[in-house]
Amino acid sequence: MQKALQLLEESVKAAMRQRDGSPAVSGQPVLERFTAPLGEVDATRWLSAQRLFPRLFWMNREKSEWIAGIGEADRIEISETGPNDRSFLVLDEAMQRKNPHARYIGGFCFNNLQKQNDLWKAFSPGLFILPLVSVEYRDGQASMSCSMWLKPGDDRQKALEQLLLTLSEVSAGDAPEAPAIPEVTQVAYCPDKTRWIENCETILRNFDEGKLDKVILARQTELSFAGKVPAIRFLLDYPFPENTAYRFYFEPAEGHAFVSFTPERLYRRDGDMLETEALAGTVTKEALKADDSAASELLLNSEKDIREHRFVKDTIYRELQPVCSDIDMQEQVGVLQLNRLAHLLARCKARLLPEFSNDSTVLRQLHPTPAVGGVPREKAMSLILSIEPFCRGWYAAPVGWLSRDAAEFAVGIRSALVNDDKVYLYSGAGLVRGSNPESEWEEVDQKIGDIMAITQQTS
Repeated sequence: MQKALQLLEESVKAAMRQRDGSPAVSGQPVLERFTAPLGEVDATRWLSAQRLFPRLFWMNREKSEWIAGIGEADRIEISETGPNDRSFLVLDEAMQRKNPHARYIGGFCFNNLQKQNDLWKAFSPGLFILPLVSVEYRDGQASMSCSMWLKPGDDRQKALEQLLLTLSEVSAGDAPEAPAIPEVTQVAYCPDKTRWIENCETILRNFDEGKLDKVILARQTELSFAGKVPAIRFLLDYPFPENTAYRFYFEPAEGHAFVSFTPERLYRRDGDMLETEALAGTVTKEALKADDSAASELLLNSEKDIREHRFVKDTIYRELQPVCSDIDMQEQVGVLQLNRLAHLLARCKARLLPEFSNDSTVLRQLHPTPAVGGVPREKAMSLILSIEPFCRGWYAAPVGWLSRDAAEFAVGIRSALVNDDKVYLYSGAGLVRGSNPESEWEEVDQKIGDIMAITQQTS
């Protein structure tokens, strides 16, 4: 790590000796990027040692690709309210003006028609950051990079001097470890169990009246602590490293972070090639004392879970038809195994039509999936907005990274929002005809179990 930092500093000094390359020459913004190879590195420990914010982390579900970043070379921020489709379009338009090699990390809010409350004040309706300094792993190689985004009129020499100063303050990862999470002093639920059951019964009546087929109802669990919570500990102390889950960490300001350990891919795009999936239906292995084999058998023979999954699978296929060719939706439903849970899974590959080979199209077609919204989509979203007594913020929204030619987004479930001495946990349950409100409450408890374990309240 120290050697990589030295190589980056030498590269920046060499650039300072070159007097050309001013963005004023072309009249367009210019990205200057410096990269050095790295040996083995513990990216989360490195991130924990840094005092420059934002602090960002992304790891894919296969653990074959990750990026940890600090600071801000550039940002794309969407602050106005309105339909999510508009936010997706604004992001896509902004990306067309960016360097094709620049990779931005960030996310959206779940529903930008909902007024974002003070809990989410550090998180815009859409926010994507190009890290100033990053360590990343791709294609079997680790590297360390720093980036400089120069706009016309910027003083290149001053920017390089500032970059050099920043590099001198980057820790090689040997700083003291972050303090432990303080003791939990109080747990509260929004809605509480009584209101939850009432909300579930309202939704079930909608099913009986034929207005809806599926709705995802979520819950906010508020944890109060004896002192400020070091948000990075949630990333450091994730108790099940082999879980088939994405890891997303976004801390735009110290003490305010959103973290998600989500099993659900929204999509991966490489050029016009698209990968997505239908993930829905759940069994809780701990409650049933079931191993992987028994959990699979239970799920694959559950009429309720098969029906819930079919809503998701059929909706995704239908949404892709106008914008894709060669849609290959896996017919045989499989099972995704997690530590505490198992879910029904069907993978899908498709080719985007030339006029739709962009992220705004894919985001518009896929978010929210029936696994976090409902069926029909608009009616379910309207009911969620009227019935849930809290703001979802970035929970269940697209989170991930994108560049001009590629992107990967996960669905930000199994997540937590850290605000100083409080942590808000978010998870939901899929309601269909025949759902039991008590069972769905218990399912939500199971889904936040991994994050609760980090607070040392469960083992």
